[in-house]
Amino acid sequence: MRTTFILSMILSLLFTLILCQFHPSILWSLWLQIPIFALGCYDLMQTRHSLLRNYPVIGRARNLAESLRPMVQQYFVESDTDGAPINRIFRSVVYQRAKDEMDTVPYGTKFDIYRVGYEWLAHSLAAKNATEIDHDLRIDIGGSACLQPYRASELNISAMSFGALSAQAIRALNGGAKLGGFAHNTGEGGLSEYHLQQGGDLIWQIGTAYFGCRDRQGRFDTQLFADKANLAQVKMIEIKLSQGAKPGHGGVLPACKNTPEIAAIRGVEPYTQVDSPARHTAFSSPIELMRFIARLRELSGGKPIGFKLCIGQRSEFFALCKAMLATGIRPDFITVDGGEGGTGAAPVEYTNSVGMPLMDALVFVSDCLNGFGMRQEIKIIASGKIFTGFHIVKRLALGADLCNSARGMMLALGCIQSLQCNKDTCPTGVATQNPALGRGLVVANKIQRVANYHRQTVASVADIIAAAGLSRTEELNRSHIFRRVDINQIKRYADIYPNVPSGRFLSGDIPLAYDAELEMADPQSFGA
Repeated sequence: MRTTFILSMILSLLFTLILCQFHPSILWSLWLQIPIFALGCYDLMQTRHSLLRNYPVIGRARNLAESLRPMVQQYFVESDTDGAPINRIFRSVVYQRAKDEMDTVPYGTKFDIYRVGYEWLAHSLAAKNATEIDHDLRIDIGGSACLQPYRASELNISAMSFGALSAQAIRALNGGAKLGGFAHNTGEGGLSEYHLQQGGDLIWQIGTAYFGCRDRQGRFDTQLFADKANLAQVKMIEIKLSQGAKPGHGGVLPACKNTPEIAAIRGVEPYTQVDSPARHTAFSSPIELMRFIARLRELSGGKPIGFKLCIGQRSEFFALCKAMLATGIRPDFITVDGGEGGTGAAPVEYTNSVGMPLMDALVFVSDCLNGFGMRQEIKIIASGKIFTGFHIVKRLALGADLCNSARGMMLALGCIQSLQCNKDTCPTGVATQNPALGRGLVVANKIQRVANYHRQTVASVADIIAAAGLSRTEELNRSHIFRRVDINQIKRYADIYPNVPSGRFLSGDIPLAYDAELEMADPQSFGA
């Protein structure tokens, strides 16, 4: 192939030069032939790609095909139900609600309702009229030690940092939160001016690198924290222990996104990849974490303090519960992130194969808190692939009190799932620090879209619980959702995930499924 290429190019050039003697207009073709010949020579001499050495120029067609494959797959190949990570049905409903367009569908479901895993809500013959239900669904967050409880919406914006998202995206999300009356989690990247410009409620996330409240050595800085935590816009503080997309790894900010502006906010060197530590330095045991929670509550003037985690070793969560009992200190909320959670950049092994999925984690956390008699004091927030009202209802039935959505909110901003979040080439200006791409996102327009999506999705939750004959989301339980577990067998969540009675772990009557891990849990150590 290499010899053929060289001979064909030489003959082509000679033939063109000969023809030019009779038809001078043919000379223009050299402007095409010479670059192709030069490119082919380069391909032959380079040593990185064996395909190009053997098939110069022509081998580059493979790179073109690879770059076009995701778009071709999404727009021309995949069906409405099999797209990943988010299928077209859910993407479409988010777009429609964000644009305030008709979101009804004709002709029946496209889901295979006889496949294993299909789920549905048990409606009631005593269904309520939608007008009987308050469509502004809210939950009070704040335990007995909290002096400034927060009345949160059932759906809020999950943690996404400035750096992972553009300044325009952050402003639009926070403006949507302000317009719709819900909360916006800052992500671990720090509290930037863009989070504050629109005036929306904020949940300030404190990660392992303490961005926004760190000293020169990267340790937690009490004064910097207090200064920001007492801002009126900051309604709650969330300590990030781990996240679903890369649990045990720490956040990753690619060098291409680490602009001087972001580096200044985070206190790091610009244009370097920033890897947050895998664990905190402000505490090293469950007991110390509880004391850290109490310290943050005091420094913030009594605002709700909680933590976020993806469940890994179950004994470690038991250790957290034992630490709560030993110290008498409770978090006001726990955010449970599932292994299916999304992120801008994560190693493929972590994304695909580390961390407990959300449904199993929710059940486990809720049952643990119930078993220790603390469920009523601590609110649970579910985070992971939440796009529709039914997604929210399922999580609430399993044990959550409210939900966070990241990718749903990104879709409301105009994200097209181009899967370029980690490359700084997001074509819609959502997940990029490229000013030329970011300017395509018009903040005023997207603020309204985020608020529209939130309003209609929460309203759909109210409609669904009305169909079940319920008045409040707190009445949902595991008996309201059915799941097909075999072609001819269905079960309620209550049968698949039996509830642990309140206080059962305290009585010494430990279920066999928890016995060994509960025994090894040590409130003085995170390690099992």
